[in-house]
Amino acid sequence: MPHAERAGQRGAGKSTGICVLVPAFNESACVADTIRSIQSQTVVPDEIIVVDDCSSDGTGEVARSCGVRVIRTPANTGSKATALNYALQFVEADFTLAIDADTTLAPDGVEVLMKAMDDPKVAAACGMVLPRYVNTIWERGRYIEYLFAFSLYKPIQDYYEHPLLASGCFSVYRSSILKAKGGWPTRTVAEDMDLTWVVYMDGWKVRFVPEALCYPIEPTSFKFLSRQLRRWSCGFVQTVMVHWKEVLHVPFLRMMVAIGLWDATLASLAFLVVLPILAVTVSPLFLLGYFIDLPAVLVPVMVQAWKRGEVLRALASLPGFFVMRFVNAYFTLNAVWRELIVKKRVHVFEKGH
Repeated sequence: MPHAERAGQRGAGKSTGICVLVPAFNESACVADTIRSIQSQTVVPDEIIVVDDCSSDGTGEVARSCGVRVIRTPANTGSKATALNYALQFVEADFTLAIDADTTLAPDGVEVLMKAMDDPKVAAACGMVLPRYVNTIWERGRYIEYLFAFSLYKPIQDYYEHPLLASGCFSVYRSSILKAKGGWPTRTVAEDMDLTWVVYMDGWKVRFVPEALCYPIEPTSFKFLSRQLRRWSCGFVQTVMVHWKEVLHVPFLRMMVAIGLWDATLASLAFLVVLPILAVTVSPLFLLGYFIDLPAVLVPVMVQAWKRGEVLRALASLPGFFVMRFVNAYFTLNAVWRELIVKKRVHVFEKGH
């Protein structure tokens, strides 16, 4: 069904062909906001299913009070992918939207995202991600990271119709493809990236829609941030290990993976080890290496911030970005060490908020 026709159906009682799955474990503090943002969309999905993964804080009761369907898993599944797969059996709609329980959407988020699905060759689409709150140093660092990545890297990846991943916090999929693939992969802790690469191997497209905005709650402390970064970093390495032979036959994806591996190893090693050693043993001028790419970062970030009327917020957040670079470098190196060298794989899905 074309996007324009779907958009005109709000309030008409007709099907939009969309089912939303919201996996939730102990999300009573934020799940109602997520549900309300879905219910107030310009294109309202046919059904919202909250997957209560045996929460102990009343998440299911809060979601049920918002008038949506709540499915409780028989036992805690231990991962978002397994919880989503449990709920997938109840999906009858043509399209399945997966939205994290801590993520709210712009009022037209669903409508705008669904434009990408008018192309029958597109298997999935994802939107732009921005932190809902920008207060702590970690939220500020993530804010700059998102402005940079979603205004530079992601559009380039979308131009070649191969985003590195359809972000798990807000993505839509063709239900038939999801079910044919058995749902979200559980072999890695990066189910969104793993699934994205799976559909590429079958010749499908994935699109990035920058106008479709979502706002997750980002980690506010180092404790929670470390859980998230460990999962993201190890998940990337795990996905590469699973798909490396297939990736070799997908030129653009192969290049993006190569860049990611270079960044995870040599670049991180230089950032954490080589530059400090050179600064101490040769010249303090080597510390300038930490800022050599600052113009390349600032230009897309400030352009995006200016469009959003957030220039002062972006400038105030830059220190957090540089702190995050050190933290990211540590966790990416640690992931390579754990997953490839000592074979101590991360299996537990830890949510980062």
